[in-house]
Amino acid sequence: AWRSPEPQAEYDVVVVGAGGHGLATAYYLARNHGVTRVAVLERGWLGGGNTGRNTTIIRSNYLREPSSAIYELSRGLYETLSQDLHFNIMFSPRGVMMLCQTEHELRAMKRTESANRAAGIDTELGSPAQVKRICPILETRGPRFPVLGGLWQPRGGTARHDAVAWGYARAASALGVDVIQNCE
Repeated sequence: AWRSPEPQAEYDVVVVGAGGHGLATAYYLARNHGVTRVAVLERGWLGGGNTGRNTTIIRSNYLREPSSAIYELSRGLYETLSQDLHFNIMFSPRGVMMLCQTEHELRAMKRTESANRAAGIDTELGSPAQVKRICPILETRGPRFPVLGGLWQPRGGTARHDAVAWGYARAASALGVDVIQNCE
């Protein structure tokens, strides 16, 4: 578990929000830069905000080059995060496929595929037959909305976001970071 310290009068860095982003920021400040006089303030409980409501999908399919770069870096961190944090975040690198069921979605996914490939991210927009090969149990013909294609990112996966928050909190706390819950 992580420590539950009383707030100090002064910190070098104060991070607002004990979700995945806030806790990761504190952890990497301490681990990579030696900044340990850090407080992570959370008005509720650890991981109880957006992190607790988030999906489990880990992917990097975004359109703009800066977004693609940071999401691909982040996606790559998940590959060794359980080992780095010494905490099982339940990462499963099974790939991620986003389905297209309208012509508008198909056009948008073609654009995303092009942007990802330009950024060097392994992504493929597959036909209904290719989607079916990857996921044989999927009914691609309907009955209501047929699958027109699928954007496949083989290095994507899933992880438990609450476990990510707990792992970062535990590791940051062990490095001297104060994680303070119920602190509005």
